Amino acid sequence: MSADSATNPSGDVAAEDSGETHKNARKSVVAVDADDNDLEIVNRLEAHMGDGIRHRAFTALIFDEDENILLAQRAPTKRLWDTYWDGTVASHPNPGQSQEEATRQRLEDELGISPDQYDDLRQTDKFEYKRYYPQEGVEHEVCAVLKLTLTDTSLDPVEEEVGGLMWVPYERLYENPRWYRQLRLCPWFEIAMRRDFELEE
Repeated sequence: MSADSATNPSGDVAAEDSGETHKNARKSVVAVDADDNDLEIVNRLEAHMGDGIRHRAFTALIFDEDENILLAQRAPTKRLWDTYWDGTVASHPNPGQSQEEATRQRLEDELGISPDQYDDLRQTDKFEYKRYYPQEGVEHEVCAVLKLTLTDTSLDPVEEEVGGLMWVPYERLYENPRWYRQLRLCPWFEIAMRRDFELEE
């Protein structure tokens, strides 16, 4: 597992978008070491503030049977990387939850994808990265990559989570990023995609 880091370009990080308590302040994530071993349960909002706390996460890449990848735009209400395009969902497993269980739950909660629409969910990679989002927060994650192919591409996205959806030829997206420069891609997806193609070489 390799690490991908970046320095903080913005100095102090804002704790809140407003005076109201952010919903992530009521959630927890699993802090881990560089080898993805459990350390402790930490507050999810605090894990994404300041210099961050390394924690467990996942990103799931969803394909159709023609090798197109489903890009999902993060809703504008997201605190970090709002309106950026992800490929396809990303989140954090709850304490005691496996990456596969967390992925299945997130697919259903965000996109209305049920387990009978795929049968090949598997973990293909894992990496550590750190990225700052100016004035708002940081991601410092040990991120598992999971992949699956939909045999039924019916979707029912939740507006609070997803701003838009787009099927894109996966190989063309990787090989010709200038064609898609108008799409701001989430950093963890860019890393996962690059590593995915490098692993195949």
